[in-house]
Amino acid sequence: MGLGDLVQKAVYLGIGMASYAGEKAGEKLGELRVQVQKLADEMVARGEMTTDEARRFVDEMVNKAQQPVAPESVSTSSRPAEPRQIEILVDDEEPTTATPTASTAEPPRDNIDEMRRRVAELQEELRRLKHD
Repeated sequence: MGLGDLVQKAVYLGIGMASYAGEKAGEKLGELRVQVQKLADEMVARGEMTTDEARRFVDEMVNKAQQPVAPESVSTSSRPAEPRQIEILVDDEEPTTATPTASTAEPPRDNIDEMRRRVAELQEELRRLKHD
C-alpha cells in the first residue's frame, strides 16, 4: 500500500464521515420539525395562537436549530466573568448588609492580617489559573 492509497482512503473516510453527519443532522432536524409542529398544533387547538402564528413559530424554531452555537456565548452565560468580590471588615467598621451573628462574627484581630494575606494569595492564584 503506497502513500497515495493511504491519502485516498483518508479523503474517502473524511467524505464518508461528513456525509453521515449531514444525514444525521437532517434526521434530527426533521424530528425537531415534527415535534415543534405537534406543539404548535396543540396550541392552536387550545386557542393560544392562530395558524399563522403557529407557522411562524415552527419556522422560527427550525431556523434557530440550524444556527450554530458560539462556544464563547455558552460559557459566558453560564458563569460570571470575574469572581465575586469579598469584603473584609476591620474592627471599627460597620457591616453594610447585616449585623454579624455568632456564626459570622469577626475573628480576633491577630487573625485578620493573616486572612487578608491568604485571600490575596488565593486571588493571585486564581488570576494565574485563569491565564493558564
